[in-house]
Amino acid sequence: MGFVSEYLTETKKVVEQLDPEAIEKVVQLIAETRDHQGRLFILGVGGGAAHAAHAVNDFRKITGMEAYAPTDNVAELTARTNDDGWASVFVEWLRTSRLRDTDLIMVFSVGGGDREKNISPNLISALQYAREVGAKICGVVGRDGGVAARTADACVIIPTVNANHITPHTEAFQAVLWHLLVSHPRLKMAQTKWESETSDRG
Repeated sequence: MGFVSEYLTETKKVVEQLDPEAIEKVVQLIAETRDHQGRLFILGVGGGAAHAAHAVNDFRKITGMEAYAPTDNVAELTARTNDDGWASVFVEWLRTSRLRDTDLIMVFSVGGGDREKNISPNLISALQYAREVGAKICGVVGRDGGVAARTADACVIIPTVNANHITPHTEAFQAVLWHLLVSHPRLKMAQTKWESETSDRG
């Protein structure tokens, strides 16, 4: 039980160290984007890509926001990777989607990208393009947040409470936080199934 108890204790520490003001800034940015009929594009690879697919569903269904994830289209993603290389897959997808200054990029990443180490060049190129067209950027990232945190208009950094568990804690709390976002009164528009069934029963 030693490891289980320690991991759960670490999880509590992450919750205690999260920055509520940073979360509220992300909420405000998403709300302003929706208010101006902007679109939400969610970028992530690996676990972040899986999160992006789930989050797109929740933002569309619960908050009524137009949202997309480039990794949801496997055919296009693999065609671009095969023909042009991994580094350009996100930025070219965003170009084709006519990214505008009313749109918002959301990043789910552990490291957030590092130019010098050539980590997540696809993410870095996409963020640079977003800046060029005037789109806003937000994210939920780990460690020091890398390029994503430094580029973002609003960003939540998952605190490191154990250097051996940066990835699992970051990816776990990305899910916690996007569910917080879509449940926030400023964003939520549609009742979720089980909550609505409970209220119907009185």
